[in-house]
Amino acid sequence: MTQDHEKTDAERAADRAALQARLDHFKATQKTLLPETDGKPGSMQGMAQGLKIASEFIAGVVVGAVIGYGIDKLFGTTPFGLIVFLLLGFAAGVLNVIRSASQPTPPSDPPSR
Repeated sequence: MTQDHEKTDAERAADRAALQARLDHFKATQKTLLPETDGKPGSMQGMAQGLKIASEFIAGVVVGAVIGYGIDKLFGTTPFGLIVFLLLGFAAGVLNVIRSASQPTPPSDPPSR
């Protein structure tokens, strides 16, 4: 009770070989685009760089605010020292972010086998 749309073993083997060749070609092209991770989590390099940039920006603003607050307490110029140095800290934070973001990041090393 064979049907016309059933394939012989030789045809199935030929189809499997053709599919395997296509898969091998696909995998070869993908290896050049993305490094193989062997099921391990990917590199956290992007997240680390983002946290570094954010912390540099926040540090600039906080340092400016602390210096301004200290100057206000020392000289009694409330709130002008805080405002001026807060703005200077913000500008320094933005400058640090621009400096960090404009540096090219080295590519991460692919995992060794």
